[in-house]
Amino acid sequence: MSQSPITVFGPDFPFAYDHWISHNDGLGQLPAKHYGCEVAIIGAGVSGMVAAFELMKLGIKPVIYETGRMGGRLRSEQFANADGVVAELGGMRFPRSATTFNHYTDLLGLKKKPFPNPLTEAAGSTVIDLAGQSVYAQTMADLPDVFHEVANAWNEALETQAHLIELQRAIRERDCKKIKALWDPLVHEWDDRTFYDFLAASPSFRKLDFHHREVFGQVGFGTGGWDSDFRNSMLEILRVVLTDCDAHQDLIVGGSEQLPRGLWSYQASDCVHWPAGTSLSDLHDGATRPGVSRLQRVGHNIRITDQYDNERDYPVAIATCQSWLLTTGIDTDESLFSQQHWMALDRTSYMQSSKTFVMVDRPFWKDIDPETGQHCMSMTLTDRLTRGTYLFDNGDNSPAVICLTYTWMADALKMLPLPTERRVELALNALEKIYPKVNIRSHIIGKPITISWEDDANFLGAFKGAHPGHYRYNRRMYTHFMQQHMTAEQRGIFIAGDDVSWTPGWAEGAVQTALNAVWGVVNHLGGQCHPQNPGPGDLFDDRQPVDLDAP
Repeated sequence: MSQSPITVFGPDFPFAYDHWISHNDGLGQLPAKHYGCEVAIIGAGVSGMVAAFELMKLGIKPVIYETGRMGGRLRSEQFANADGVVAELGGMRFPRSATTFNHYTDLLGLKKKPFPNPLTEAAGSTVIDLAGQSVYAQTMADLPDVFHEVANAWNEALETQAHLIELQRAIRERDCKKIKALWDPLVHEWDDRTFYDFLAASPSFRKLDFHHREVFGQVGFGTGGWDSDFRNSMLEILRVVLTDCDAHQDLIVGGSEQLPRGLWSYQASDCVHWPAGTSLSDLHDGATRPGVSRLQRVGHNIRITDQYDNERDYPVAIATCQSWLLTTGIDTDESLFSQQHWMALDRTSYMQSSKTFVMVDRPFWKDIDPETGQHCMSMTLTDRLTRGTYLFDNGDNSPAVICLTYTWMADALKMLPLPTERRVELALNALEKIYPKVNIRSHIIGKPITISWEDDANFLGAFKGAHPGHYRYNRRMYTHFMQQHMTAEQRGIFIAGDDVSWTPGWAEGAVQTALNAVWGVVNHLGGQCHPQNPGPGDLFDDRQPVDLDAP
């Protein structure tokens, strides 16, 4: 008998967002007097676009403000003079367990294929280069014993200390009570534990030498090395493992930016109030509003001032921008959030990230070295400057793409002050040491593309990386859509985005928090969900994230 699949169902708040949005009874109903009511959406990333799309279907008129480019960190940059050949500067791999996110990719008919992660069939082959020694492998079975010892120690640590098998079974079965019974005690016990502490203190790793921890830091699990996350909360890492976020991943053919842009132009047939075939683009006359410069409370309304000093009042607003922008990029009335929420927003810790891509004439890495019988180049994990190198095949007769280097934190900061050409040169120099017989340069065509997310004033970092002791901050941000106990001046503005979620860096978290905000807007305007399809707020009291300060 086949098992149910693992999905991003909890563990902190086990609610079936995928079922809620696909239910025949819809997300809810508003009082007719609010049909056509304008609701402000700050930010046109995936969270903002999902919120706007679902509110439009309920009869609302979303008004989207965007200071830069639609898509947020789903940013697909097309190489010049090469149709459909893109560099994925932000989100590029999406787990199949992200069923709410995948609801929208399926709605738009976006084509997907397996992402070329290390040791997967999609990668073809993988080279792990550590301490000057390279190992070629196509599957895990091809790796030396030390890698198997590390993998076994990791799996043993997860099972003996985190109830991995039992928790994943409960997630598969969507057994809310079992999930909470297993997960909530871990939150109490592990809120102050780093990822590294978990490894170093685990009996399975303590019986091995330091080199095994070092190998794990470089190779890790799933998509590769995780030592850049060693300072982060182990709770955050455990959520990724439990929900299979770092396994069985796909890429979106043609670029992930097609999702937010697709929601913008999608002609919905099931709207309330609006004619069949209405799109978000139609309601905006083809363009979003400018960026927001100020947020104020004026009576019962939220006043938004854009960057050209135009003012408009709204009964409700959703802020999907990264939380630091509410203090650095937008002049926000302090009264709009409680001091506890300001503390949580300000304490968000963002991780740095850098990528550098080149376009090449063909997927030459599939050429076979006649001396070794191996691919001449492979997906590469290394302790050198490049850290992760990914190879994207668009077909034998089409230009291909190499992500020369994908780095985090300190490794990303090494790239920060460097121009594109220098980044490419450093990456090529490092790869030439691993592949001395391959002339990568001879295949490069077009202009390289690079990004450092922390250098972008609209983002200030790639995504949140919660530290030990940050669970309370996470909880305050995630539960902000439940506003019945807030003062009147704090109600009616909602926050959403992956940095509000429990799974930062994953688009699924951005989508789920957008749907929380949608429920909040409906509730604020006096609407409600159908009794046969209760929303996240309706089930909140029974499933809410554990409160560490509760008696």
